[in-house]
Amino acid sequence: MKRYLLTILSFLLLTGTISNATVRYVSKTGSSTPPYTSWATAADSIMKCIDICAFGDTIYVANGIYKERVDMIPGLSLIGAGMDSCVIDTRDLVTTTSFIAVEVEDTCLLKGFKVIVANNTELGGGIGGSAFNSLITLNRITSAKYGIYLGSNTTIYKNTLDQISSGLYLFNSNAIARSNTISTDPNSQSVIVAGIHIEAFDFSYTPVIDSNYINAEGSTFRPSNGIYKSFGAKPTITNNIIILNGPQDSGMRLSSSDSGRVFNNLIIAEFGRWGIFNIAIQYLQLYNNYITGNFENQQLSYYVVYIGSDNVVKNNVVTGGERGVGAWGTENLVFQYNDVWNNDVNYSGFPPDSTNLTVDPMVVNDDTTQGELDFHLQMFSPLIDAGDPTVLDKDSTRSDIGLYGGPFGESYIYLDLPPRPPVNLTAEVDSNKITLMWNKNTEADFNRYNLYRDTVANFTIDTTKLVASLQDTFYLHTIPAGAESLYFKLTAVDNQGNESNPSEELALIVTSLSEEPQIVSNYQLYQNYPNPFNPSTKIGYKLKERGYVKLYVYDIRGELVEVLVNQTQEAGYYEVTFSGETKEGRLETLASGVYIYQIMVKSDNDIPVFSDIRKMVYLK
Repeated sequence: MKRYLLTILSFLLLTGTISNATVRYVSKTGSSTPPYTSWATAADSIMKCIDICAFGDTIYVANGIYKERVDMIPGLSLIGAGMDSCVIDTRDLVTTTSFIAVEVEDTCLLKGFKVIVANNTELGGGIGGSAFNSLITLNRITSAKYGIYLGSNTTIYKNTLDQISSGLYLFNSNAIARSNTISTDPNSQSVIVAGIHIEAFDFSYTPVIDSNYINAEGSTFRPSNGIYKSFGAKPTITNNIIILNGPQDSGMRLSSSDSGRVFNNLIIAEFGRWGIFNIAIQYLQLYNNYITGNFENQQLSYYVVYIGSDNVVKNNVVTGGERGVGAWGTENLVFQYNDVWNNDVNYSGFPPDSTNLTVDPMVVNDDTTQGELDFHLQMFSPLIDAGDPTVLDKDSTRSDIGLYGGPFGESYIYLDLPPRPPVNLTAEVDSNKITLMWNKNTEADFNRYNLYRDTVANFTIDTTKLVASLQDTFYLHTIPAGAESLYFKLTAVDNQGNESNPSEELALIVTSLSEEPQIVSNYQLYQNYPNPFNPSTKIGYKLKERGYVKLYVYDIRGELVEVLVNQTQEAGYYEVTFSGETKEGRLETLASGVYIYQIMVKSDNDIPVFSDIRKMVYLK
């Protein structure tokens, strides 16, 4: 950041204008007396103040809403009081399709404003202009078709662009776009919706797109792109994080030849169609990107990564799609030292080089249900020093495969973490035998599983409850005589002895000698036991996730008898007791007959996620 400010200051010093520069002020509370050189005499309009400024002047703007279009002059520093409280609102002023709310000229500084412009202009936007050698920083642009629409050598740094059709539109530009936060508008009517849109007349333009956070949210009929490069330009795209939230969205959609370098970007699809989509581009370089998430193959042409002739693709991780990597052309294609993992079909259209891996990358956390995502490699990851040997990491060792490897990555300490908790612990029952099964752990340093059992729900694991240590993914267990309920948990242990957190608890409920034991899974409301009952019975239910639970008992006429549960509960198995005898709030014993119990579960967002009804019989 300091380097960019020094560039502007150096230019001002060379021109000899900074020594004559004047500091002026704009405020809604000033007397609006020229030359506006104090807060007391501040102009009440930004443009009033600009009209008497010269190259090298600085204007400070106080909090307030300024309903005017701003046209800066070359060499001007325009500094607002803050991107949330100093507002330029032009929604009532749009008169042309090329309207721009703030026009920035060469060698300018624009900082600290919120800019609002109606999202109904064909070519216009929030901030635009020639802006050669200018700095646009710490501004917020909302409700615009184009957030920042600039060419030249502008530096666009740490701006926030909310609900924009195209956040940054870089045309014939050598701009540096760094550390901006951008979200696209899923309701946009634009033909192209993109966090950053790049195009130029030729390939002499080399913009740098670095360390931006882009939330690309589109719709079925209006797909969004994190970064969209149409024709021309040869950008360097590094260290960006792109989140996809729409069924048709793409992380990067790149077209035209000489497409430049795409290094160390993270693309996560909560829902998406392409991670990186190469539309017949030659000479594209993809290194150390990590593309993961939920990529659905809605058409046969959809891939997590789609590449082609003369591309060089190395050190990337590609995971989470129905179709992992595809190619439209293979002439001079270099696809080496990548990890293509956990896709339904890893490769399509070309055979992978033997240097590529298909292994669990072993990152710190790639599961949103387990806390904050972290794609740094663990200590025993098979991707460490497994990249292209001609490419070095920042610590001068052979490059790692993945997000933080290579010269654009970072040096860090590999953590020795426990394995992931085993998942999908299920069971099948045959007479007095139960076969427990679970998914296999995929960590490179996996050693064994520990299976624990208890007779009470939500038990804490310890060595006294250890049933077996094994490497298989199944276990045959005999149900002890007289057991009413059995509860199981499973852990994974690595070669260093690190033990994972336990799996989700599995409950086996033995209801009677004549009925098969019931296995708990997902959301479920169980048949009460005993049934018929006198005087009391137990009602069991299972929650897949944390939720607000209501459990009611009604008589056969639908009249409420009792509320058994009315509270938020964590995921797990629960049992409550219902009695037909008198109790507080019920003065008489129940009559013999059929009763109904009903469960309703809502998520933390108050959305219904489960409901069920069962009957039970009370006999005196």
